[in-house]
Amino acid sequence: MPRSVNTVASRAKRKRILKQAKGYWGRRKNVWTVAKNAVEKGLVYSYRDRKAKKREFRKLWIQRINAGARLHGMSYSQFMGKLGQSGVELNRKVLADLAMNHPEAFKAVIDKVNK
Repeated sequence: MPRSVNTVASRAKRKRILKQAKGYWGRRKNVWTVAKNAVEKGLVYSYRDRKAKKREFRKLWIQRINAGARLHGMSYSQFMGKLGQSGVELNRKVLADLAMNHPEAFKAVIDKVNK
């Protein structure tokens, strides 16, 4: 009796991987073993970089808040410390947006914190 190998599932798995490899260059897009390795490595990178993206944005927000605070004679750490004490609950993303795009609103936040 012949061996049962479930060709339907095997073919579907290969099709799914090759579909994910669409747009890759050379054999990475159409040779099963090369494509499988390329797709797996790409998934590893995407998982890692979803975490790194959060770190990068936090760093950017801190730089922007620091630049805005220094225009008003205060360092980032002083500003964030006073922000916590004054009870203003704005996150870094919003503060960075205010510092970049709405300097008058950021100045109002600094004045509120300095009271």
